[in-house]
Amino acid sequence: MAENQETRGISSHAVVQSGLRKLDFGPDRAFQEELQRRVDDYFERTGLRKHDCWQMYLKTAITLACFTVSYVLLVFAAHNLWQGLLLAVALALCTAGIGFDIQHDGGHRAYSARGWVNSLTAWTLDLIGGSSGRWRWKHAVIHHRFANITGYDYDIAVEPLARVSPHQPRHPYHRWQHLYIWPFYGLLAMKMQLLDDFRYVVTGRFGQNIVPRPRGWELVIFVAGKALFFTWAFGIPMLLHPVWTVLFYYIVAALVLGTAMVLVFVIPHMVDKADFPLPREDTGAMERPWAVHQALVTVDFARGNRVLTWLIGGLNYHKEHHLFPLICHINYPGMAGVVEETCRDFGIPYRTHRSFPAGIAAHYRWLKRMGRGEDAPHIQS
Repeated sequence: MAENQETRGISSHAVVQSGLRKLDFGPDRAFQEELQRRVDDYFERTGLRKHDCWQMYLKTAITLACFTVSYVLLVFAAHNLWQGLLLAVALALCTAGIGFDIQHDGGHRAYSARGWVNSLTAWTLDLIGGSSGRWRWKHAVIHHRFANITGYDYDIAVEPLARVSPHQPRHPYHRWQHLYIWPFYGLLAMKMQLLDDFRYVVTGRFGQNIVPRPRGWELVIFVAGKALFFTWAFGIPMLLHPVWTVLFYYIVAALVLGTAMVLVFVIPHMVDKADFPLPREDTGAMERPWAVHQALVTVDFARGNRVLTWLIGGLNYHKEHHLFPLICHINYPGMAGVVEETCRDFGIPYRTHRSFPAGIAAHYRWLKRMGRGEDAPHIQS
């Protein structure tokens, strides 16, 4: 575990050339070093592997097989609306599984100790319509470095649509954001596949963070991935079905996919149990050390729910993921006890939601609270 570990897999030249915002964290590394020691001891005692877990390879095969079967049945075998809807939902959930289970570990370089395996699994995001290059900068670097820091973490920069941080300005219509926001969550997948990825290629900008635009081999992967996605998502189906039918089932699948993606992210971060710290005004740096910050801005949910853990790639153990993003998610449930005990020994709250629905309810309450203007900062006009 290291403060800059999320930049692994990005060349040092690219990091130097990027316009990432600079932000220092507190210097006390006692918690981070002790947690690292205990986790290393856990792997030594159990004999488990941090990467290249056989369970992960089996899971990958099952997920890809389910994706292929649901797609083939939807395109070639569905004969009525209800069959189509069920298969479209199944395809969306399988697509989400590729993102949560395969791509996420590969993109974090947590899937394998071999770089080519990580790259291959990370490229599955391009297969399902995203961009592995854009994701690496936006999520693995920017979000993991600046989690829940307003003005730095691009993943919480959803204004003016909604106010999700007490340090963001409030508009009058935010009073109803806990009601109107949910349909917009479903649009995330379409926004990513059809707009945001292309905007990244053109601008290389995530808020105030500027990153190198894709070139060379990375640009080839982007173009090839988009071509492959548009072929299987639109081209092949349109050879067999009317255009409106293809678009209808794409929208259904995309809405389910987008909703799943958003919920798995907002439950650990955009709730009252997660902190939203700001840099100190006098120093411009964060008061807390990096590892303590990560522990306080993430909330686990539904720990012990093995089915959910399997389906969403261990992201319900979100604290473990943010502290150890380079370790395969197969290990998160076993590591959670070590992380919780270490947090307790250092007086750091270990916050959780008891279930997935409880996490959704907590996010609803947080949206309502932020929409009312609670904890609103003084905004200079």
